[in-house]
Amino acid sequence: MLTKRIIPCLDIKNGRTVKGINFVDLKDAGDPVELAAIYAQNGADELVFLDISATEERRKTLTDLVLHVSEKINIPFTVGGGISSVEDVDNLLKCGADKVSINSSAVKNPQLINELSAKFGSQCIVVAIDAKQIEGNWKVHLVGGKIATELDLFEWAKEVETRGAGEILFTSMDHDGTKNGFANKALAKLSTELNIPIIASGGAGNCQHFVDTFIDGKADAALAASIFHFKEVEINDLKKELETHNIPVRI
Repeated sequence: MLTKRIIPCLDIKNGRTVKGINFVDLKDAGDPVELAAIYAQNGADELVFLDISATEERRKTLTDLVLHVSEKINIPFTVGGGISSVEDVDNLLKCGADKVSINSSAVKNPQLINELSAKFGSQCIVVAIDAKQIEGNWKVHLVGGKIATELDLFEWAKEVETRGAGEILFTSMDHDGTKNGFANKALAKLSTELNIPIIASGGAGNCQHFVDTFIDGKADAALAASIFHFKEVEINDLKKELETHNIPVRI
């Protein structure tokens, strides 16, 4: 059985790590280079770096910062924010990224997924989907959750898989930062209907929430930010807890 992955996330704004609730009320959470080094040393399986204001500010990802982070870690490194072309991905891979995450640009130009997958391989392409429930239906949102679309979460997820995405990073905007647990019903549906790995994001508050998302949500990986940044949960302790529930992890 494949091991489940624990992934800290660095949300970056103005060169600093930030964290909010429901995508707003952002607070400083530390220096991304320092945090990245700590996570690599303390058992993280991968690291995600999201330049959360790049799309809104219509600029490219902070490549210098990506380079500095990559020099401090020895685990797989996914970078997202402001990516809209083959050239953007090529630059980020040269700066040390192993994978890239695309979100708004994929919705605006779905063919981009095909192009990137063909050029770099599906294993390199993560499609991030931010969604929230509106009148009982999960709707995809863009530009850091600021713009609602009519896209259905599950239909869009199926499309990105057929276009060549290697993984989906699903963030529940309703759960983000609440520390009340992941959106496990939606995650389980995604995991059941798709054949590519699903990364759970939004809602982690304690070790039990990770147990629940791996068992009930059928997630392949779980991403969290504030509980790791503020040392509410240590990754090594979390993995020991997961082992007691017979959830396979890399120790």
